[in-house]
Amino acid sequence: MLSEARVEVTLTDTMWWWLVFRELFRCIMGSSLLSVAEQLLKDLQRTFLETNQIPDDLLIALRFVFGQCALQALDLVDQRSVTCVSSPSGRKAFQVLGGSGRLYTCFTSCHYCPCPAFSFSVLRRNESLMCKHLLAVCLSQAMGLCQQEQVSDQQMTFILSGKTEAST
Repeated sequence: MLSEARVEVTLTDTMWWWLVFRELFRCIMGSSLLSVAEQLLKDLQRTFLETNQIPDDLLIALRFVFGQCALQALDLVDQRSVTCVSSPSGRKAFQVLGGSGRLYTCFTSCHYCPCPAFSFSVLRRNESLMCKHLLAVCLSQAMGLCQQEQVSDQQMTFILSGKTEAST
């Protein structure tokens, strides 16, 4: 009876250490992967500005780091679906017209998108660094293909509050 209790405690301790190790590994790999992603976007920016195209090796790297959403994000960039909205007060947000026709307001400063994929794959399951909308914003900025739109401070307030137009 005593040996069974000891085995149970050891298993519990082992499981606890495994969970700690797994979370530590995830944090280390996550920060390393984030560094790789940042460097990849810098390389893409430099190369695209020099050649006006993305070479195959960078496309492969994008697909490897960001998964399937890399292709979807590139498609959004090709369709010129990303707009940088700025106001006279200096506030800035990015709006991405998704494939479904819905407009998502993304914030690169805090790494946030209101889409369901961001909530599920990035926040809840920790499977991706970002959703296709945030990646499209990063890519369009790196490639200089972001549409620009100036709005009033009042309009920006409505955009930041989750509304697209002020009700008059």
